[in-house]
Amino acid sequence: MSEKDTTEDFDEIVDQEQVNTTENESEQTENGQEELSVEEQLREDLAKEKDKFLRLFAEFENFKRRTSKERMELFKTAGQEIMVSMLPVMDDFDRAMKEISKSDNKEMVKGIELIRGKFRETLKSKGLEEVGAKQGDAFDAEVHDAITQIPAPSKKLKGKIVDVVEKGFKLGDRIIRHPKVVVGN
Repeated sequence: MSEKDTTEDFDEIVDQEQVNTTENESEQTENGQEELSVEEQLREDLAKEKDKFLRLFAEFENFKRRTSKERMELFKTAGQEIMVSMLPVMDDFDRAMKEISKSDNKEMVKGIELIRGKFRETLKSKGLEEVGAKQGDAFDAEVHDAITQIPAPSKKLKGKIVDVVEKGFKLGDRIIRHPKVVVGN
């Protein structure tokens, strides 16, 4: 073999070793990156799970707060249906009192008044309140229910309540029956 052939063989061997070394280094680098990326992946997964947990916890807290508020509202207005059904009975008591007061039998009037008073106090103890509306009050569409408008008997009653046809009631803060009024124009 000539020197030229030997040099070429040597160069080929050196080139081959460099290629092998480069491949080994790149494999080690890839393995290092894989390890690093696995660690990074685990950190990302942990961060995602923490975020998911915090969101779920916040959602649960909001749910508890909302249901607690709804429960309190329910307790406040639990008897609304019964109260609404008792309002016509109270109206009948008021009408009966007007007619019975014309009677000469004062003891009967006194007995009916006691029953009516007890009935009103029982409903009041359960949270029922009368919505104040009387002649001369300013008309408020949010509170009052205007059933008709008539020419005002005086300039003072223009745009104000002229007559209250039916009393209004509220249970807690909620109006369960708006007062029916006649408004002057």
